[in-house]
Amino acid sequence: MSIRTQAQNAPAAAKRYSLEGQWKGALTVPGGSLPMMITVTELADGNRFAVLDVPMQRVNREPMTVTPRGDTLTFEAEQAGCRFVGRRSADGQQLLGVWQQTGYSAPLTLLFIPPATAAAPKTFKFPPPYRVEEVSLPNASDHLRLTGTLTIPAGEGPFPTALLLSDFDTQTRDAVYGDYALAGGLADFLTRRGIAVLRLDDRGAGQSEGDSTTVTTTERLRDAQAALSFLRTRPLVDIAHVGIVGHGEGGNIALMAAAQPLPPAFVVTLAAAGLPGRELLTEQRPSLLLRSGVADTALLGFARRQEQAREAARRQAEKLRASGSNAAQVETYLEQQRMRQKGEDRKRMDALRKRRRAMLEIVRQTADNSQAQAIVANMIQQDNPNMPLGEVQNAAVRLTSPWYRQYLNFDPQAALAGIRTPVLLLHGTGDDIADAQVNLELLAKGLKANKLVTTQKLDGINHLFQAPTTEWPLINGQPRPVMAPAALEQIQAWIKAHAKD
Repeated sequence: MSIRTQAQNAPAAAKRYSLEGQWKGALTVPGGSLPMMITVTELADGNRFAVLDVPMQRVNREPMTVTPRGDTLTFEAEQAGCRFVGRRSADGQQLLGVWQQTGYSAPLTLLFIPPATAAAPKTFKFPPPYRVEEVSLPNASDHLRLTGTLTIPAGEGPFPTALLLSDFDTQTRDAVYGDYALAGGLADFLTRRGIAVLRLDDRGAGQSEGDSTTVTTTERLRDAQAALSFLRTRPLVDIAHVGIVGHGEGGNIALMAAAQPLPPAFVVTLAAAGLPGRELLTEQRPSLLLRSGVADTALLGFARRQEQAREAARRQAEKLRASGSNAAQVETYLEQQRMRQKGEDRKRMDALRKRRRAMLEIVRQTADNSQAQAIVANMIQQDNPNMPLGEVQNAAVRLTSPWYRQYLNFDPQAALAGIRTPVLLLHGTGDDIADAQVNLELLAKGLKANKLVTTQKLDGINHLFQAPTTEWPLINGQPRPVMAPAALEQIQAWIKAHAKD
């Protein structure tokens, strides 16, 4: 749900230029940056709708209020506990301001991308060169129905077919992150090249039945098995070549299905976990715990201290230059400071991991859910004294949900030894959620008895299987997020090669 606000008191600069469109920028965080986008829609009656997308933190269409005051605009996402306060540049193409959230603030510049205009009506689309069916299928064991889209190549068939499974967190069939549709784009690419694809709304999402707040990995496995059974009844589907392409947790579910009776004919994993669940959640960037509802003030304070130390080193370097030190002496000093800071950073990050590990271990070992929630809420409150009580409680509920409890005990190695299905393991070296080196090696080791396993690390590819932004295609002069061509080609070529067997 989006929140709307009146715009009658908008400043003069805002009246000259419409706010409607996308405002994109990147927030500096420890270890890199977070691309984000605020999308604003202005209505004829003066009301505004705004939503926030931060794909790397899995923030998708988070409602924001828009408050004008003088020449300043404030965008606030109350549920996420963050806001952006900025002023529009004279040419109307930028918002210059400060990003603020619990315990942390940083400068942020957002660039304006106006709404696309077209001669044809906005609803017009060229039909794709393949068949599209809206489908509904039963999961008889759990007494619910799942809905989705089945795309089938043109021609007589039968066709090799892939079931797409999304990463953790409830997703609709296209697996949308901001303005990037991971599953929708992948399905289109594969179907155009002769591979049928089924993509589904997860339980409790879109038109699928079920409760998304109680779903576990085991239940998602049963949904996948129901979808495989459905595909094997379709007349244009090659029942000997029905497989699964899974992203993140979806990849692990695909591997679990391959260890069961009636396994898929092939499995492609995109950034699947090799580490046990509790280790993966501990090692992941703290931004994921932020997405889980934990506003990590300790991490944000750590980032602030990093910047303060860098600034102090820069000031001292200037003093050294002014006092007559040569370039080599100044560089030696700066290198010493960098090494010292790196050591301190490592100690602080180790302390943060230890704290997160303790919290997750409490959830894992405390069977009484009310007791676990109370302990976790207390820990969150201690780490984040300024966090509103409602947000603390919501975070504690999420961290003690059925999915979280099961995932903390999840061991991806358990199913691997018995898999004989052909498997393609893909990871990106730019993945800061599931480290490519660690997780790929563990999965390959667990599958060593299977002689039909292919592993591949893709340079620069992130967890969403996107290439660096500098390599994105330009659409109407603006970079558009798409799945990396190297990944797309690898997936379709591998599936086609195994469909010939």
